[in-house]
Amino acid sequence: MQTILKEKLLAYIIQNNPELMLRLQADLSVSEYLEDRISAVMPFVMNLLEQGKPGYSIEELALFQMTAPLRPSRFNYIKEVLETEFSQSYQQFKTAGVLTYESINLIEACNEVFENFSFNEDNEDNRFLRYAVIAAIQEYLN
Repeated sequence: MQTILKEKLLAYIIQNNPELMLRLQADLSVSEYLEDRISAVMPFVMNLLEQGKPGYSIEELALFQMTAPLRPSRFNYIKEVLETEFSQSYQQFKTAGVLTYESINLIEACNEVFENFSFNEDNEDNRFLRYAVIAAIQEYLN
């Protein structure tokens, strides 16, 4: 179960939080981070096992709990805004093979905006947040 959870968490991070993966790789702490997250969720997993929950359900619930601090994904948010509001730049980045790299750079460029708005699942649809991110992306691109 731990191996499966580790693989799923790693896949989630690569897909939704590549900026975290880069930071962890730079610090040589990917394994440590994954082990810490797995250790933290294991009491929850053991409780579900004792309740007789099916394995697939336990995996899904455990992954949801482990990824809670990683949601919403700033990376996916930036990519969506870039694709919607700056489609020409998005296509250029994608064609050049630098979309992930530039999206990670944009996360850094928008970090202050995300912090000022306390970016979370409750406010990710805030139009003023979106306007501020658009302005920061515009400044980055120019």
